[in-house]
Amino acid sequence: MPSQLNFLQTTIGRKILTGITGIFLTLFLVVHLAGNLSLLAGDGGDSFNLYAKFLHDLGPLLYFAEIILIILFLTHAYIGISIYLRKRKARPEGYKYYNSQGGPSKQNLASKTMIYTGSILLVFLVLHILHFKYQAFSPETYFTTVGGSEMLDLSRHVEEAFLNPFIVLAYTFVMLMIGFHLKHGVWSSFISLGAGNPRKTALLYTFGTIVAILLSVGFLIIPIYIYFNGGI
Repeated sequence: MPSQLNFLQTTIGRKILTGITGIFLTLFLVVHLAGNLSLLAGDGGDSFNLYAKFLHDLGPLLYFAEIILIILFLTHAYIGISIYLRKRKARPEGYKYYNSQGGPSKQNLASKTMIYTGSILLVFLVLHILHFKYQAFSPETYFTTVGGSEMLDLSRHVEEAFLNPFIVLAYTFVMLMIGFHLKHGVWSSFISLGAGNPRKTALLYTFGTIVAILLSVGFLIIPIYIYFNGGI
């Protein structure tokens, strides 16, 4: 056990753990987006409310999944910040000139701003959970009946939020930051896990870019549609 802990404290160990947590968090975003897209089913939010009720009815399983997600997020954030601070300590003044290498290292704006986009996403995550899960900023809790069953009308809560132009603008900004973060993060996760041979590097980078675009645009569709459509 001590040797394993020592390994995780090394740069390689931290990068591997960052890669593993990054991949699982990306998979979570895919599942989360799939559920959120039910808001656009055209049934006034019933599909989304049924989806939310299904998750709620999982009971202890849902709590277990949430605990795992919290651990993944906090671990990913902690290691990312610690790696950044170590780099700053090793090179406090940085380079006066820095050119993008392209090639195998894939140094670009997305890679050089990971700490900033990641920090923005961490703050957003806290506010997002407070807003949509616990409705901390909502003055009223809504209920609806779908198929004879009464449940929380979370779709109305989402609808009210995305009819607010300031929330839509803030959400749009954060989704763009998710795109930037994933553009480098997905590729970097696979590289950290040893999948970066010359033949696969370019393919993985393209794959990461596609995933970033699809998730970013996918999440953006929802607030933009609701706002310009005047509702769900």
